[in-house]
Amino acid sequence: MSKNWNDITLAMAGVFQAAGLVEQLAKTGYVPSDAQKASIQSLFVQNPDATLDVFGGHTQNLELGLKIMSDLLHHHQNRDYPDTLRYVLGMLHLQKKMMGRKDMLEIIGKRLEQCERQAEHFDITHENVLASLGGLYGDTISTFKFRIQVMGDFSYLQQTRIANQVRALLFAGIRAATLWRQVGGTRFQVVLQRKKLSECADRLLKELN
Repeated sequence: MSKNWNDITLAMAGVFQAAGLVEQLAKTGYVPSDAQKASIQSLFVQNPDATLDVFGGHTQNLELGLKIMSDLLHHHQNRDYPDTLRYVLGMLHLQKKMMGRKDMLEIIGKRLEQCERQAEHFDITHENVLASLGGLYGDTISTFKFRIQVMGDFSYLQQTRIANQVRALLFAGIRAATLWRQVGGTRFQVVLQRKKLSECADRLLKELN
């Protein structure tokens, strides 16, 4: 299997991980901190030398994404993540729209720099940083006609902190989708080459154990 499939699979695992975290957060009010950290951190990596650098340099940081992706692409279902594939496809759609808007990309670039400075003062998943990222998502990507409808427990979704977390994670998924296209990912693969993607995900998971 070529190196390129590794990169495509890792980047796609980044999308699945962010989508899975959104689903988990919306339904339980909780997300595993390491996976969340790896996803949020990816927003601040602008010029990586390698695909894995976007996620802290370790495949382990994408373990959750690889597992969810393997399940959903192999069996078309995972009881814990019934909405995740819909979120993934929504993120791919929004990423394509975003890339067509140079003005929006400039705003995102500038404001991400501010968020990064904030993250250096606090912590990558501090609620002030998540609020800034959520606000940036709201001012830019949320303005498209198409929106990802997040399903979950209303008592969680109405909390400002969780709403910001959800938006920041949607943003991280769109960041991973950008990376995925940069390394040669196409929608065609998700639809017609699922087997190849899931096999590569399984192999990367095996290497972790």
